[in-house]
Amino acid sequence: MIFGMSPFTLFHVVLSLIGIAAGFVALGGWLGGHLRSGWTAVFLVTTIATTLTGFLFPFSVFTPAIGFGIISTVVLAVAVFALYRKHLVGRWRLAFLLTALAALYLNTFVLIVQAFQKVGPLNVLAPTGTEPPFAVAQGLLLLGFIAAGYRLTRRATPMAI
Repeated sequence: MIFGMSPFTLFHVVLSLIGIAAGFVALGGWLGGHLRSGWTAVFLVTTIATTLTGFLFPFSVFTPAIGFGIISTVVLAVAVFALYRKHLVGRWRLAFLLTALAALYLNTFVLIVQAFQKVGPLNVLAPTGTEPPFAVAQGLLLLGFIAAGYRLTRRATPMAI
């Protein structure tokens, strides 16, 4: 056990954190009209790996985590297709931006959920995940991603690859 986690869980968490960090660096580029190919690739690979390793945890019933994993798989598939098969041509640029942004949002949403469940001071504020501090954190996250999505859709220039 490392930090109270199995090696597999730690691997999953590290992948997730790398994906989130790389995603925000890539998002900064996307907002400026630049793909940042390396950061985007790291974001996509680690976020896909996070999603796939999430399915390897034992489960006996359908959970919100499984639902998030399914949604994440679909949006990541569209993002990868738009980027690497359609090369961001035409509407595929917007398809990539919005699905990549959605994947980053989902991963960050789960980070906040896990933080409120696992980090003592946050758990004290919202032990069940239904309290106002949790709702405020998730609401602010959603508003930030809606603003980013709005800015991404308003960009008139093609993305420099």
